[in-house]
Amino acid sequence: MVSAAFDGLAEIGLARDLARSFLAEVQAVHGLPVSERVMGMVQLVVSELVTNARKYAPGPCLLTLEIRQGAVEVTVWDSEPVLPTARGTDPERVGQHGLELVMAVCRSIEVHREPVGKRVKAAVTLADDPRGDVAGRQLG
Repeated sequence: MVSAAFDGLAEIGLARDLARSFLAEVQAVHGLPVSERVMGMVQLVVSELVTNARKYAPGPCLLTLEIRQGAVEVTVWDSEPVLPTARGTDPERVGQHGLELVMAVCRSIEVHREPVGKRVKAAVTLADDPRGDVAGRQLG
């Protein structure tokens, strides 16, 4: 497991770098296979969740990455108590597709209010599906 606090939009690249380093260590030290596809999806999820936390919540956010039940769990805590919601399809909308992207690539996503703020947890499956099927997801 690895955790880091971020307090600026400029640090989103550092969050992605942390994810890549964590997965490289998981692969090298623990021998768990991590494909480039999974590496890219985890970095995308980290980028979207940290961006949303930095954009919409005052104060820092906390990113935690850990391996659990064959997946990388990406957890982001921030101080904003308002829970995110996926928006309806709108071909005219520019931006604000982050949660939709996270939901599309994750096995599951959970959003919980905390005594202060909220916690968003998304799980990206480590193993690529051998049949090439897209992994299902649950919103909880």
